[in-house]
Amino acid sequence: MNNFNLLVSTSRFNEVNAKAEIWFTLLMCGDKYPIIQGIKYPGLITAATNIDTKEVIRKIKKILEKDSSFFQFILKIVPIDYVCETKLNVIKDFVEKYYSLYLNKEDSFKIELKRRKNEIIERDAIIESVAKIITNRVDLDNPDKIIKIELLGKVSGISFLNPDDIFVINNKYNKF
Repeated sequence: MNNFNLLVSTSRFNEVNAKAEIWFTLLMCGDKYPIIQGIKYPGLITAATNIDTKEVIRKIKKILEKDSSFFQFILKIVPIDYVCETKLNVIKDFVEKYYSLYLNKEDSFKIELKRRKNEIIERDAIIESVAKIITNRVDLDNPDKIIKIELLGKVSGISFLNPDDIFVINNKYNKF
């Protein structure tokens, strides 16, 4: 589970079907050897692709323009830029080291944090320590960039995203 760059959500008990969907989709996007894994959290799977994850999202959007019902089981796909140990100082160091590659000085940002059965680090401690590093303007409603932190037990995924890089699919399991 330590080597992934896509976090895929599905409905509980549809993980096997979602694995098949993301595997097939990544093949369609040009990855000859995608690696798909289930993880201990119901409704989540990980994928490792050799293709740039933001390019994968663009290609998937084109697929869905042609066939809006292409996905039957996948609910959301989140690109992951970095995977690290779930420790406050490690997460903070990763953000400090890499955020300037993704955020221009004029970009506004917000932090989105998803903790899954993680009582080790308090939510506010993570958000506060990461926010203190970045001098850019905070905009919770309409940010230019989103710093997404996904805590998955001992492993965390960190992403620096444009708002349209997080991909939510509307299908029979995901009605908004």
